[in-house]
Amino acid sequence: MIDAHALAYLLQAKIIPPSDIGTNVQLVLRWIHFLAGITWIGLLYFFNLVNVPFMKAMDAPTKGKVVPALLPRALWWFRWGAVVTVLAGFVYWLLILNTEPPPDPGSRTWTTVGIWLGLVLITWVISYFLVQVPAVTKNGWIVGVLVFFLVGAMGHLIISFNTYEGASNRALSIGVGGGIGVFMLLNVWGIIWPAQKRIIAWTKENAEKGTAIPPESATLARRAFLSSRVNAWLSIPMLFFMAAASHYPLFVGG
Repeated sequence: MIDAHALAYLLQAKIIPPSDIGTNVQLVLRWIHFLAGITWIGLLYFFNLVNVPFMKAMDAPTKGKVVPALLPRALWWFRWGAVVTVLAGFVYWLLILNTEPPPDPGSRTWTTVGIWLGLVLITWVISYFLVQVPAVTKNGWIVGVLVFFLVGAMGHLIISFNTYEGASNRALSIGVGGGIGVFMLLNVWGIIWPAQKRIIAWTKENAEKGTAIPPESATLARRAFLSSRVNAWLSIPMLFFMAAASHYPLFVGG
């Protein structure tokens, strides 16, 4: 049974939300980040765990009906969910960096962000060219191992270059997790969506006009599949570092 005194206390307790603007802005950003992230990563898991096996089981006429009807809408939410997730998380991280202890947090913030973004872009460009090599894309395990080492090196360098005096565990963990998230975003917009957009158009024309699907569709589908599968695996460490920001002092004591 609930103690009567405890119940009375709960009924009389007042809810007093924080009144400072910074705290409320951070809460709104995290809330948006979570909502968009659930949409993005949820669809990522849908594509990898449900859609890929389902598409393999369908014949060409069925694909001609399902693909143009299903994938454009799913991919719209997928790619824009990724954008909102990353943008909200990025602004949230900027606010954290800008409140870290002195000296000169403002100047240090942009130095940190510049190095971080440069490392992520370099890592993704290397990965992008790897998936253009047929000898590499023939075996998905090779792609996975290469990307694992690339992203692992990226995370190590992010910590090495951005461990300034007074850096918090939260700033460093989000730096690594966010770097992986931006890498995944670039895969979505740089590889997956451009390939799928063409494949959807070809599939629709084939169903409506009988136009032959170009042979290059197989290559594009393979690149999109491998990039999507890489993103699915990368989401695991990405979510780990995001959780570690508040709940696991991985890099420093605070």
